[in-house]
Amino acid sequence: MKTLTVFTPTYNRAYCLYKCYESLKRQTSDDFIWLIVDDGSTDNTAELVKVWKNESNFKIEYYYKENGGMHTAHNEAYKNIVTELNVCIDSDDYMPDNAVELIISRWRKDGAKKYAGLLGLDIDTKGNRIAKKAFPQELHSCKYMDLKKYGVIGDIKFVYRTDVIKEYMPYPVFEGENYLSVGYVYAQIDLKFDMLCSNDVYCIVEYMPDGISKNKLLQYKKYPKGFAHIRKIMMVISLTFFDRFKSAMHYVSSSIFLKNRNFIKESPNKILTVFALPFGVLLHLYIIYLNKKNK
Repeated sequence: MKTLTVFTPTYNRAYCLYKCYESLKRQTSDDFIWLIVDDGSTDNTAELVKVWKNESNFKIEYYYKENGGMHTAHNEAYKNIVTELNVCIDSDDYMPDNAVELIISRWRKDGAKKYAGLLGLDIDTKGNRIAKKAFPQELHSCKYMDLKKYGVIGDIKFVYRTDVIKEYMPYPVFEGENYLSVGYVYAQIDLKFDMLCSNDVYCIVEYMPDGISKNKLLQYKKYPKGFAHIRKIMMVISLTFFDRFKSAMHYVSSSIFLKNRNFIKESPNKILTVFALPFGVLLHLYIIYLNKKNK
């Protein structure tokens, strides 16, 4: 059995998905499977993947599902991943030629039951690091939620043990919403495990105009159920008061979008939510203003 599954959720990205495929063809290690979850594409993704499966020298698994959003594609992926490790490479991203080799060699060297996986770096197409800082050289392992303390702010790459992350699957699905940030699960894993840290580059990121990262403010207004769900969890497990208070502010804002009059009663931290109420109202108004401005 292979060690690593590289899984890629995709939706109408045939025009750029080939970059990920070409990068996997160039890998210096073949100890991986590429698992593609097609989230209801209406372009020629299926036809492309069929050609690739016939010509590639590595295994490709392809799963098609009705469109439900990134988190539902993750749910489908984790139902089918059986390798020891897994990493998500988005459909507009790709891997350096030695990324698989670097991931597996580091895990074989330092991996242990006390670690949930590996943290590595993302760079852009010009070779610039996405995170504000690299990991300190002396930092062997850490918590995901501790990264701000070290100045590692910005996108990085997560490689998880499959048996660990499956304990937290599936992501909930809310009627009428097809987006849910997947990152809050990483914070939950933090409560039990550390992650190995590496300044190796695992992913090359190319932000697209239709990507989630480019439309964050719109998400707050469009998918309030999912964000309210996440904020309730983060109010409990965040390590600092500032992060818990920030989550309470966002919870208030999302609850206003939902017209939920019982949000204080439903809050896991009622006192904090009451104190955050005026700030949450201001945040709510600010999100509305920015959405109107962006339109």
